[in-house]
Amino acid sequence: MTPAVGGRAPDFTARNQHGEQVRLSDYAGRSDVVLVFYPYAFSGVCTSELAALRDRPDLLSAAEFLAISCDPMFTLRAYADAQKLEFGLLTDFWPHGAIASSYGVFDPERGCALRGTFVVDRAGIVRWSVVNPIPEARDLDDYSRALATLGHDLG
Repeated sequence: MTPAVGGRAPDFTARNQHGEQVRLSDYAGRSDVVLVFYPYAFSGVCTSELAALRDRPDLLSAAEFLAISCDPMFTLRAYADAQKLEFGLLTDFWPHGAIASSYGVFDPERGCALRGTFVVDRAGIVRWSVVNPIPEARDLDDYSRALATLGHDLG
């Protein structure tokens, strides 16, 4: 079940592409967070989406962006290096898809996350979400509009 807008975001701990532990609740009180679930590192749509995000410093400076896939940590490190992605890429590899499942965006038949996005405010509340079909890229301007509702000026 996808967390409702206005409800508490499920907390989680995961490793990023550098092997560092990242816990969602560690951002409480200090930063809004955008969780960007994506199916597969190195796939066409995922790469174009994350590269487009990389090229939007206005968005990246407004909130903490955490991109989450079920790929292993070492794959995410190679992917981040190859694409010059400096924001956090989190592994949901083991237990496989546990984080995506807690957000209602795990596809058990494919073994990957759907293309779900959740804006979580500093209080840990989901303020905006969207889930796109796997082949359909997200619109980055939607992130701008969602972050603007939290007081970020991305004009």
